[in-house]
Amino acid sequence: MRNEFKTLALAGVALGLVAATPLARPELGAWGVDLTARDMAVKPGDDFAKFANGTWQAKTEIAPDRTRAGAFIALQDRAEADVRAIVEGIATNPGATPAERKISDLYASWMDEASIDAAGAKPLAPYLATIAAVKDRAGLIRLFASADYAAPTAAIGLRPDIDDPTHYAVSVRQGTLGLPGRDYYLEKGEKFDAIRAAYRAYLTQIATLAGLSDAGGRADRMIALETRIATDQWAPAQRRDVTKTTNRMTVAELTALAPRADWALWLQAKGLGAPARLIVGEKSAIAASTKLLEEVPIDQWKDYVALRFVSDHAQYLSRPFDDARFAFFGKALADQPRQRDRWKRGVALVNGALGEEVGRLYVAKHFPPEAERQMAELISDLRAAYGELIAKASWMDEPTRKEALVKLAAFDPRIGHPATYIDYSDLKIERGDLLGNAIRSDRFDWALQLKRFPKPVDRSLWSMTPQTVNAYYSPPMNQITFPAAILRPPFFDPAADPAVNYGAIAVVIGHEMGHGFDDQGRQYDASGKLRDWWTKESAASYTGRADRLAAQYDRYEPLPGLHVNGRLTLGENLGDLGGIQAGYTAYQRYLARHGKARTIDGLTGDQRFFMAYAQVWRAKARDGFLRNQVLTDPHSPESIRINGIVRNFDPWYAAFGVKPGDLLYLAPAERVRVW
Repeated sequence: MRNEFKTLALAGVALGLVAATPLARPELGAWGVDLTARDMAVKPGDDFAKFANGTWQAKTEIAPDRTRAGAFIALQDRAEADVRAIVEGIATNPGATPAERKISDLYASWMDEASIDAAGAKPLAPYLATIAAVKDRAGLIRLFASADYAAPTAAIGLRPDIDDPTHYAVSVRQGTLGLPGRDYYLEKGEKFDAIRAAYRAYLTQIATLAGLSDAGGRADRMIALETRIATDQWAPAQRRDVTKTTNRMTVAELTALAPRADWALWLQAKGLGAPARLIVGEKSAIAASTKLLEEVPIDQWKDYVALRFVSDHAQYLSRPFDDARFAFFGKALADQPRQRDRWKRGVALVNGALGEEVGRLYVAKHFPPEAERQMAELISDLRAAYGELIAKASWMDEPTRKEALVKLAAFDPRIGHPATYIDYSDLKIERGDLLGNAIRSDRFDWALQLKRFPKPVDRSLWSMTPQTVNAYYSPPMNQITFPAAILRPPFFDPAADPAVNYGAIAVVIGHEMGHGFDDQGRQYDASGKLRDWWTKESAASYTGRADRLAAQYDRYEPLPGLHVNGRLTLGENLGDLGGIQAGYTAYQRYLARHGKARTIDGLTGDQRFFMAYAQVWRAKARDGFLRNQVLTDPHSPESIRINGIVRNFDPWYAAFGVKPGDLLYLAPAERVRVW
């Protein structure tokens, strides 16, 4: 819960493969797409995102408590309201289970603003006292090993072993800093200077509120230390390279690489004992940052940990702390005008701390079994579509094709919700101790991982809750996972035209499946083992296509002077391109079974497919959000996810009569075709 709150997200869902009842009507428009969103003054070939969504963009105001608006946000708002009803309903239910009462108690501890404000800075006292009691670097290492405190030099966790994904391995990665990414410390220019000045003012303010001495000096020293660490950290695009961030090492080898850290003590204090092998990430960054453990005086480190703790937990303290945190991370960084309503943030809190118990209740109310059956049928259709694409890929030789089809057949789809839910019996929640509840949640999460560590990897575990509006692919598990919360328009509507569902949720499913073959996911085999199963010839052909796509995206400029990083976003862009190809192929298979699509409202089936795709990705964002997205997020901005993909896809040209001279037109030889 250190990253504010664990986010609500997106998910997969079923297509309308079963005919809707005669009285059913789509939620959006007459057949599933809101045609009033279009800007008919714009040619599809000049700006397809604006053609499909331009009027919506012109009329839509971003809510003052949001950094963006769009299809994902609207669905998140619905899931948020549903969870609120569940959480607040528990308080009046005399038959609530102990786990359900924990949800209610945690929410109540968050909503009790009067008690929180009355406590002021007092809840910080025991945690700051623990820091103050540290006498040496061994004590500092123990702080970093605790779930309570941030470790800026290195982050130790667990992951499936790259050589044997049926068992866990200990991972060591570069640490996290107070700002969202290294570039916020290193980039030049007036805007970044202003952000760093605002960061200093914020740190000074919360240090003063916490009663820490020399508030301004502490802020300066914290920023200076983080800047030294950031200088050696790997950029987000570098961190995507799985071959460079999965280094097999023993503890002795890690100690030789980074001798200033007592790794044996760190691992022992973390509860991991003496593991035989580690998976080490950004080696140069870890070696450089851990040198600071000796070079920086222990008292300066203690000041850092104390101020970082206050910042990381300010939202759980009285209003002056909470307001200061929002003024920086919300207003200054993300351009968000107003803090979210208290209840909305409380919903995010319970979703983060007790997410699967909340999810169990959510599924019972909002996930019909028929949706799961339809989803399974749709995934089967997408698997067949990918099989067709792989079989026809002229650049792929037969040995690689054979392995690719084996991996496709081994894809493990999970739909809606986990088979079993996390047992939160060991998590202690107290109504009058909000900060303590947040800390105990972090401790519970790590203790849960430690319980799993000696055992075989449990493939039934989920990394998202059912009420999350998102989906994901796991390379070591070769699993695609679709939480329940996306079973709603515009992603899926059983009453909508099939073209709409294929252009929306089918493309999302295809996107997640495509991650199994993107520039990084392709390096894992069918079992999830990191293994190069590609021939040199096929790998070279694929890499050449990926390089061309990265170069295309490098040219997009969502803010003046700020370009998309084609390498950082390459995996997601490849997923988008594969997703639209697979979704369209699946739609053609559907039409082969059911007959040619009729024209509706002057739009052909193919045109409706692409309109649905654009509707899913319509969005409007504040500059601060866009800046952070471009610097740190592997996803491209939504308008680029629309235009950047369709211009590489031949059927879009045919559907809308796009010709040379249109702004999005690419000559056939310039279009990137992965499949």
